[in-house]
Amino acid sequence: MSLRDHGRALRDAAARLAASPMASLLSVLVIAVALSLPVGLYVGLSYLQSFSRQLSSDPQISIFLALDASSRDAAGVEERLRSDPDVNEYRFIGREQALSELKRGAGMSDVLDNLKQNPLPDAFVATVRANRPEALERLRDEASGWPKVAHVQLDSEWARKLDAALRFGRTAVAVLGALLAAALVAVTFNTIRLQILTRREEIEVSKLIGATNPFVRRPFLWFGTLQGLAGGLAAWGVVALALRLLNRDLARLAALYSASFHLPGLSLPDVAVLLGVAALLGWLGAWLSVARHLWQIGHE
Repeated sequence: MSLRDHGRALRDAAARLAASPMASLLSVLVIAVALSLPVGLYVGLSYLQSFSRQLSSDPQISIFLALDASSRDAAGVEERLRSDPDVNEYRFIGREQALSELKRGAGMSDVLDNLKQNPLPDAFVATVRANRPEALERLRDEASGWPKVAHVQLDSEWARKLDAALRFGRTAVAVLGALLAAALVAVTFNTIRLQILTRREEIEVSKLIGATNPFVRRPFLWFGTLQGLAGGLAAWGVVALALRLLNRDLARLAALYSASFHLPGLSLPDVAVLLGVAALLGWLGAWLSVARHLWQIGHE
C-alpha cells in the first residue's frame, strides 16, 4: 500500500462525490444537522459552566438581621462571627448603606426616595476559609438560630443547583451525541451500500483477477471519510451562523439590562475535534458497509 494508491482512491472518491451533487449535498446536510445539534448544545453548556464558575468562585453567606434589631444585637452577631474559627472575613452592611447601594445599582432612586421608612435590614456578609461547603452550611444552620437573625442566605446554593443542572445537561448532550453519531454512521453505511450495489459486478470481477479486500475497500473508505469531513465542515458553518444570529439578539436583550452577554464560537481545537470525529464516523460507516458486502460476496 503506497501513497500513490491512496491518492488514486482519494481522487476516485472525490469524483464519485462530484458525480452525484444532489445526493451528496443531501447526505452532507443530514450529517451537518446530526452534528450541529450536540455541538450547539455543547457550546451553550460550556458558556453556562464557565459563567457559573465565575459567580461561585467565592461563595458568601449573608446574615440578615430583624428590622427591630438594635446595635447591641448587631454587636452580638459580630462577636459570634469573630470567634468562629471557620470564618475567614466578614463585613457589616448597615441599613442606610444597603439602601444607598440599591439606589445606585437598581436605578430606582425616585421610587425609593418616596418610601416613608427604610425597608432594608442590617446585614453581615461572611466568607469561610478555603470556601469549604461544609463550613458554609454549618455556619448557615447555626446563624439561623442566633438572636435577632431573620434570614440567612447561602449565595452558593443557586450555583450548586446550576451545576447539578449542567451535569444533567452534559449527560443529555452525551446521549444525544451518541444517538446522532449512530445516525451518521447509518447514513454513511446506506450511502456506501448504494455505491457498492452500482459497482457490484466491477468488484466481483476485480476479486476474480486477484484484487485484495484492502484494494476494493480503499476508495469506499475515502468516500465515507470525505463525506463525513464535508458534513463536519457544514456543521461548523451551521453552528457559526446560529451563534451569530443568537449573539445579535442576545446583545439587544442584554442591553435592556445594562449587561453584556456573548456566546463564544468554537475554538480551533474544538473545530479540529469536530472535523476529526465527523471524518472518523464517516470512515466507520463506510468500513462496516464494505465489510458486510465483501463478506456476502465471499460467501456466495
